Amino acid sequence: MQEELLQFRKQEVWKLVDLPEEENAIGTRWLYKNNPDERGIVVRNKARLIAQGYTQEEGAFLYGPVTDDVYVRQPPGFEDPEYPHHVYKLSKALYGLHQAPRICPSMCKEFEEIMKSRFQMSSMGGINFFLGLQVKQSAERIFINQSKFVEKLLKKFKTQDCQNIRTPSDVNCKIQPDPKGKSVDQTLYKSMIGSLMYLTASRPDIMYAVCVCARYQSDPKESHLVVVKRIFRYLKGKPNLGLWYPYEGNFELYSYSDSDFGGCALDRKLNTGGSQFLGPRLVSWQCKKQTNVSVSTAEAEYIAASARCSQSIQCDEPHHELLCCGIHRLEVSHEVSFELQGAAKDSQRWNKKSPKCGPSLKQNSKKEFRNSQRER
Repeated sequence: MQEELLQFRKQEVWKLVDLPEEENAIGTRWLYKNNPDERGIVVRNKARLIAQGYTQEEGAFLYGPVTDDVYVRQPPGFEDPEYPHHVYKLSKALYGLHQAPRICPSMCKEFEEIMKSRFQMSSMGGINFFLGLQVKQSAERIFINQSKFVEKLLKKFKTQDCQNIRTPSDVNCKIQPDPKGKSVDQTLYKSMIGSLMYLTASRPDIMYAVCVCARYQSDPKESHLVVVKRIFRYLKGKPNLGLWYPYEGNFELYSYSDSDFGGCALDRKLNTGGSQFLGPRLVSWQCKKQTNVSVSTAEAEYIAASARCSQSIQCDEPHHELLCCGIHRLEVSHEVSFELQGAAKDSQRWNKKSPKCGPSLKQNSKKEFRNSQRER
């Protein structure tokens, strides 16, 4: 409730005045809501102050000015001790007012007219396509994919008639330098890698495979080109996968990381990857070959976890774009948990009694990753 009133104060929604004799004050009341996470556990309690019991979208009307004289009573439990009988005169629309739904669109229309008078521009309505990204919006979610771009790539590189495959890479076949192999067109190889890199903006499922193939752009061989074409075969079978952003859900930040141990056969340097979720929404993903050699699986996992913690902490900084977009209630937990694997003998000294350790940690991360990508 204090956060709600603080938001009113920041937006200068009202001011405390004495009620004129000829005016009536509108009653106010609190509306409460629990925000659960994807497991159904309540992670945040929210309160919204509304007028006359009507509910509106949070923050939607706190920017529109009120032209009429409207007075509301002080919120129950938050009366001013010096002026308990005073009322608030609204300077901006409040949730529940009958005129509130008209004020905000009117202000946006006025802003649009001012922009058109100064700059050459046109109004194209809701966004459907932006820089190769297809955007589909509904009342429940936003869905982003690049199916048109995938179709274009398949035609460009003449792979539209290839056979589908279920995975972008073969886990049993590691790509590595092939000095005795037959060289292929370097320009073609770089063009394919560049196109796939752009596609990873909405397809994190191909991130690792593309990053591994990108390491051999200086001297690509036929064996490398076969691996790249496998990615296109995978895309042909799943061209419509994309990112799924539901409106409902909490905004608690979760980070997941993983690492191999000496994954590169040439220099024994490890590959690390990670992802960040805002509740059920996948907002960031990474894949990188580290510059140092790890001497144990424990060190490899700590290196990967350290990189994810650094990015998670950065998301809590005031200058981060998430906060600039209006997400002012970002909850960052700095607890790190590891999964114990039987193959990692040196990891047995980690805390086995921790409730977040064990196979369920990786299972949860895989489940969240699958839920964040859907096909439409």
